[in-house]
Amino acid sequence: MKAALIAALLGTAISATAAQAEPVLLISIDGLRPGDVIEAEQRGLKIPNLRAFLAEGAYATGVRGVVPTVTYPSHTTLLTGTSPARHGVVNNTTFDPRQMNQGGWYWYASDIKAPTLWERAAAGGHSVANVHWPVSVGAAGVTWNLPQIWRTGHADDAKLLSALATPGLVAELERAAGEAYAPGINEEIEGDENRGRFAERLIAMRKPDFATVYLTALDHQQHLDGPDTPTAKAVLERIDAIVGKLVTAELKARPDAVIAVVSDHGFEPISTETSLFRAFIDAGLIRLDEKSGKVLEWDAMPWPSGGSAAVVLARPDDAALAAKVADLLNRLKADPANGIATIAGKPAIAALGGNPSASFYVDFAPGASAAGFAGKAAPLVGPSHYKGTHGYFPAAPHLRSTFLIKGKGIPRGRSIGEIDMRAIAPTLARILKVRLDTAEVRPIDF
Repeated sequence: MKAALIAALLGTAISATAAQAEPVLLISIDGLRPGDVIEAEQRGLKIPNLRAFLAEGAYATGVRGVVPTVTYPSHTTLLTGTSPARHGVVNNTTFDPRQMNQGGWYWYASDIKAPTLWERAAAGGHSVANVHWPVSVGAAGVTWNLPQIWRTGHADDAKLLSALATPGLVAELERAAGEAYAPGINEEIEGDENRGRFAERLIAMRKPDFATVYLTALDHQQHLDGPDTPTAKAVLERIDAIVGKLVTAELKARPDAVIAVVSDHGFEPISTETSLFRAFIDAGLIRLDEKSGKVLEWDAMPWPSGGSAAVVLARPDDAALAAKVADLLNRLKADPANGIATIAGKPAIAALGGNPSASFYVDFAPGASAAGFAGKAAPLVGPSHYKGTHGYFPAAPHLRSTFLIKGKGIPRGRSIGEIDMRAIAPTLARILKVRLDTAEVRPIDF
């Protein structure tokens, strides 16, 4: 009897806290630079829905990100308020020195080692929805989940997503929308527009207290053509229309909502890529099978992330091996043609909150980037496969990301200057009236 009374009182307390909180819609636009919104007119961009946040809410002039400035670590920081060293998602792709995982990414929320806003919101009595947010497969606390995952682009990917999403949710939304849900491998603007429509339906049908929605096409286009290009601008203008519809849907479902728009990183134009793999193969640190060309043995292995690359040692405590790798990296850095700006060792990596498995971290100069594994035939330095990238250390000004917020209790027309990406999650937790004590920095004071 006493236990039942305590449980009832706790339930009442949680319900009261949830009732006092404001609903939150969190929209991520991958690769959105703050200047694209703040200086939209000068850049010839017609993005009225994003521009409205500047007058109707608060905004950062820039968000300093994490190491590396790539999508999956950044999006996990946006939900945990912690650096990759703490939350465990240290790159987009998992460490795979023998190329066994077929390019597998950190899709699974079980890899996150820090509490997320999804979990904290659910524990606080809130309903939670997600559409396509990175590292969301099997995410605890998500009531209605359409996670991001893909494998080959084959039709079986749709079956995989349906199996991993909230049971019955994909079929229910497809019936309501009258169209199939876009495959996760589709990063073009049409995929974003499709997922935007599904997010609108989910918001209208379920009215979640906390919802996350991820849009990827701007990043995709800037990789292909570079930032500040006509094609990238056209994609951003179409994304702006998606944002307008999501805001309308959210305010219709939850008139008292707070709506935030974030991004994960900025962008750099690039022209070259450097293959640390080739250098390590030539130095005997990576040994290949003569017939297949695949990795047979390795002593040190690069783990690329666009504008930077971690270096993992097979024997981290082997001083002779560490010295050999350090010497090789320093010799590469000495030649400006290789495009290496900085080589960070263990203490510097720890200070940056970067990958604790890395013994070294190579940061490339603007215009240069890390090449992926291409075997012995790859040149040490060659033309880049893409025209734009990110992943550099976060000190680079062009790598700043975006934070816009408006709604109940948010001051209008307020610039909050430059902020730390880790401050966003605890700020949203405060709006949701939930605790996120594990965040590494304080919430934003508007």
